[in-house]
Amino acid sequence: MLDLSRLRALHAVSVHGSVAAAAAALGYTPSAVSQQIAKLERETRTTLLERRGRGVALTDEARHLADTAQELLAIVERAETTLEERRGLPSGVLRVAAFASAARGLLPGVLADLAGRHPALDVRLTEVDPHLSVDLVARGVTDLAVAHDWDIAPLPAPEGVEQAVIGDDRCELVVPEDHPFTTRRVIRRADLGGQRWVCQPPGRVCHDWLVRTLRTAGFEPDIAHVAEENHTVVALVAAGLGVAVVPRLGTGRLPAGAVAVPLEPAPVRRLYALWRTGAARRPAITEAVRTLREHWPRVAQEAPLPGDGASVPRPAGAAPQ
Repeated sequence: MLDLSRLRALHAVSVHGSVAAAAAALGYTPSAVSQQIAKLERETRTTLLERRGRGVALTDEARHLADTAQELLAIVERAETTLEERRGLPSGVLRVAAFASAARGLLPGVLADLAGRHPALDVRLTEVDPHLSVDLVARGVTDLAVAHDWDIAPLPAPEGVEQAVIGDDRCELVVPEDHPFTTRRVIRRADLGGQRWVCQPPGRVCHDWLVRTLRTAGFEPDIAHVAEENHTVVALVAAGLGVAVVPRLGTGRLPAGAVAVPLEPAPVRRLYALWRTGAARRPAITEAVRTLREHWPRVAQEAPLPGDGASVPRPAGAAPQ
């Protein structure tokens, strides 16, 4: 009889690509995941992981077993959903994935609210890239994801994954305090040529939006500095090293030396909650989505950068029933 927890560990390694990443997603230590895999190898009398450089790779047998594990985990999820639905109360473990600024600016209040109202519910958060999180939901690695898209990059929702709109996060143009833009009432995209930019790395939606927007306006972007975190981006702007487009959510108040100026039309990214169709009836999913949408207007009102009013979310779609 194969142990389900060991199959879950193998499946996580298959999805995340390494023992360390699988451990982070599961909330275990890397040694605990390695021990689970070693026990599974002894049970199956099969080599599942092979050393490749500093990492590991799944053998062909392991990939077949991981596919089977995904099917078994889906069956277990349906059983757990049915039981929780019959109880009528959110309970059990709810694994949530969220992108960085949502994990910082939205999720702390949501998780605290859920913990206070539903003590039988154990919510566990992992910070991940928004487009990676969709695949994690589809594969059953996480139960609920908070992700976003921009007008140039619609969020993919594969078959078997449902979504609801949480709200809209408006972005601002942030410039050094002595920049000529600070004397203007409004900045249009046609005015953005000739600037040195601070931006997130290539492959990120923010980076792709900036490059496409400037090229559409007839400018080749001069990206002088690249940083992962919005706080680092803002710090570089405050030091006078460039300008940046920064979302309000999770950024907080600007430091001395940085000023937000209105950019029209303002870039807007839309936030979504995503979950598997098979788990839509689970009370934990329903309650988490409801709480996310309940908190969003307050978070959007409390998180404006200096220089403009609060963001007003567009009406959101229906939460799971």
